[in-house]
Amino acid sequence: MAETVNVQQAKTRLSELLARVQRGEEIIIARAGVPVARLDPIVKPPARTFGTMSFHVPKTFFEPLPEAELESWE
Repeated sequence: MAETVNVQQAKTRLSELLARVQRGEEIIIARAGVPVARLDPIVKPPARTFGTMSFHVPKTFFEPLPEAELESWE
């Protein structure tokens, strides 16, 4: 369960609160008893791989097209 602290407590104990957040706790900051912000740990997303398909592009792919092929496109 998250602990609620008022703004003055948060300003006074910020280092302590941040250490607790790093350990996985959640802290609610309130102004006049009304919650206005939440401190919670930033979770680094897991590494993602881009696609699963592997392919090879031959060097000839980048060579100019033969004249006959170019003419057929015109």
